[in-house]
Amino acid sequence: MKVILLKDVKGLGKKGDVVNASDGHARNFLIPRGLAKEATSGSIKVLKKQKAAEKRKKDEELAKAKALADKISALTVKLKGKAGEGGRLFGSITSKDIAEGLMKQHKIKIDKRKIQLDSPIKTLGARFVEVKIYPEVTAKMRVEVLEG
Repeated sequence: MKVILLKDVKGLGKKGDVVNASDGHARNFLIPRGLAKEATSGSIKVLKKQKAAEKRKKDEELAKAKALADKISALTVKLKGKAGEGGRLFGSITSKDIAEGLMKQHKIKIDKRKIQLDSPIKTLGARFVEVKIYPEVTAKMRVEVLEG
């Protein structure tokens, strides 16, 4: 019996897959528990429309992410910190500071967890920081740490 899975089922498939299941397994286990529904021609058409809508939505999100990445790549965030001899900061600049600076200076809100810093910035100067905007979209943003 062909069924459309409504949830992920271990050993059978993922949500939205059309799979063959034995009649007994489908009628006695999958359908009563709401894990699957019978795959009729109408339900398959509805599933195809839903998948097309999801793909269109993901493509739009990807396009927006790429546009934001281009915008962020052209920006410079300037942060101030107190420094001692040799340009070494007394504190450090973290991804949270960079996210706040981006919001204050350029009105772009980015989650601090998306800013990829190996370790906090502890010296004056300019460097490039990677920002992960979308799973396959990253941007390199210039961050300048100035004496202040």
